[in-house]
Amino acid sequence: MRQAIIKYNHVECGMLKELDNGEYEFTYSEMHVKNHSDLLINFNMPVRKQPYVSKRLFPFFDGLIPEGWLLNIASESWKINKADRMGLLLACCQNAIGAVSVHPIKESIDA
Repeated sequence: MRQAIIKYNHVECGMLKELDNGEYEFTYSEMHVKNHSDLLINFNMPVRKQPYVSKRLFPFFDGLIPEGWLLNIASESWKINKADRMGLLLACCQNAIGAVSVHPIKESIDA
């Protein structure tokens, strides 16, 4: 399972996960729901406690991924298949233009 912390203006607002079954889940953090219910990341994803679940990467997050020649450079530099949308999101969107940024959570390997 791959996952990332989602930040809104450099403040943690939620978590995005690619689940083992191939679905995606986005959940706003409890603190964000409690303190910033007016700061939604997308009009299609208003702030709420319940997670959002989708069989495809949410269009908002997919829209953060570079396109065109910049996508080609990112894909070739990091050896990421262009169809691996979550991989591209994790690799390319820590310093995205706009208020929302994506920060990968490193997976720990149990010995």
